[in-house]
Amino acid sequence: MSQLKRCGWSGLNDLLYREYHDREWGVPAHEDRVIFEFLLLEGAQAGLRWGTILRKRENFRQAFRNFDPVEVARFDATTVQRLLRNPGIIRNKLKVNSAVQNAKAFLKVQEEFGSFDSYIWSFVGGRTKVNKWRSLGEIPAATPESAAMSKDLVRRGFRFVGPTICYAHMQATGMVNDHLVSCFRYRELARQRP
Repeated sequence: MSQLKRCGWSGLNDLLYREYHDREWGVPAHEDRVIFEFLLLEGAQAGLRWGTILRKRENFRQAFRNFDPVEVARFDATTVQRLLRNPGIIRNKLKVNSAVQNAKAFLKVQEEFGSFDSYIWSFVGGRTKVNKWRSLGEIPAATPESAAMSKDLVRRGFRFVGPTICYAHMQATGMVNDHLVSCFRYRELARQRP
């Protein structure tokens, strides 16, 4: 697999980054728990490198009850204080509190739409948007779709969901295929498009 052409950010010398790129990034996610996981992780990543989050991901999984939004929505002040002492996660009070608030808002969206998947994928018309980027410099930090998603999420009570975070979420969960056209994953994922 090391001979395959990949996106330049995929960390050719970093196995964790490469595995994430090769197996997860851009794969359409339709399971609500997975979508919640990426919302939580993208919010925690704000202002940090994604590699930092990848290295702490298992710690996040344990601390945030396997990214179960029902469990996270029940976190009280005592649980938040315990999390803020956990060196395995990002110990930012605003980010930890936003994870709890976002879980509560997530559950309300699930109730309204039947699933969070139905809601979030509506921002791309229910199908992966396949882009045709030739260089990393072409890939935007945000798009009109991510701005619309951000605005609606904020209206619904979500935090740490600016347009750039929303676009990163769209990339991670396969709402957009932003692999470079030269990357082996571009064609694989384009073929899987529903």
